[in-house]
Order: sequence, then C-alpha cells, then structure tokens
Amino acid sequence: MSDKSFLDTGVFVRSFDRIDPGKRDVARNLLSDALGNGTGIISYQVVQEFLSLGTRKFVIPLSAADAQRYLEVVLEPLCEVYASPELFHQALEIADAWRLSFSDSLIVAAALQSDCVLLYSEDLQDGLKVRGLTVRNPFI
Repeated sequence: MSDKSFLDTGVFVRSFDRIDPGKRDVARNLLSDALGNGTGIISYQVVQEFLSLGTRKFVIPLSAADAQRYLEVVLEPLCEVYASPELFHQALEIADAWRLSFSDSLIVAAALQSDCVLLYSEDLQDGLKVRGLTVRNPFI
C-alpha cells in the first residue's frame, strides 16, 4: 500500500493564512511532512492555481521573486502529475460517476494517477472514497 498523499491547492493557500493561525499551522505541518518525507504529491493544476492566487489574490500578494522562490523550493519538488489526455479522460469519468466538478475531478484523477491513498482537501467531502483514494479535510 502506498503512503503517498496528494495536497490540494487549499493546503498551500492556508499555509499563508493570516486570520486563522490554527489552520495555517496544520497546512505548514502538512507541507513540511510532504517535503521532508517525500510522500507528498501535487499536480500542474495545483501549481497554476496557487501561483495565480498567491500573486493576485492574497492580502499581500507574493512578489514575482517570492513566487519564483516558492515555486523552486516548495512546488516543483512536489509536482509529479502533468496534463495529459489520459488525465482528462479519467477526470471526465470521475466527474460523471461521482458528480464532481471537472476541476475537482482533475485533482482526484491526479491523486489516483500518482497512486496516492489520501487527498488532503477542504473543497471535497471529508471521507469521500474514490477508487481506493480517501479525501481528508485536515482543517476540521
């Protein structure tokens, strides 16, 4: 059994949370574990979403230099799943079978493609099981 876990974009966003230090600490611990033990996985989609949010929507947006550094140090080492026709087909099947949005289905498909057993997300139903993958909301 795999010990890999997939981290959704919200984990990265919460690691910058200025309002809820409890959620910020949970997110930072997840990221530290993911980077430290090599079992954390993300996809190109998480990279795109985080950089878009971080450089434009944060209360104090990341500068281009800070975003570049974060990409190199945190996002790149975790990114293992890239866009492919196979990923899109699997996401469409998941969206249909589990009634998820296509965007959420891409995250689930990426987690499955990388043989993860856990998906950390606050956007999906805690406890949802999809083909051997379990969704956990780390912030509840």
